[in-house]
Amino acid sequence: MNYLILLSNPFDAMSAPILNLLDMVVTPAIAIVGALGAIYCIFLGVKLARAEEAQDREKAKNALKNAIIGFLLIFILLVVLRVGLPVFQDWANTSTGTTTTTE
Repeated sequence: MNYLILLSNPFDAMSAPILNLLDMVVTPAIAIVGALGAIYCIFLGVKLARAEEAQDREKAKNALKNAIIGFLLIFILLVVLRVGLPVFQDWANTSTGTTTTTE
C-alpha cells in the first residue's frame, strides 16, 4: 500500500474566489432584501387598507402574508449562509487534509 498525504486543499484555488465572492455579496444582500421586503410589505399594507370589497381585501391579505413569509425565508437563508460559510470553509479544509491510500 502506498500512502499519499495531502498537504494542501487541492480545491482551494478553485473554491477561494467563489467563497470570497459569496462572503462579499451576502452582507449587502441581507440589507437589500430587508429594505425591499419592508417597502413591498408597506405597499401591500396600503393596498389592504384601500381595498373596499371583501374579495379585494382577502386577496391583499393573502398577498401580504405570502410576501412576509417569502421575505422571512430569504432573510433567514441569507443569515444561515453568512453564519455557515466559515463552518463550510473549515470543514472543506479539514476534510481534504486527511491521509488517503492508493493501491
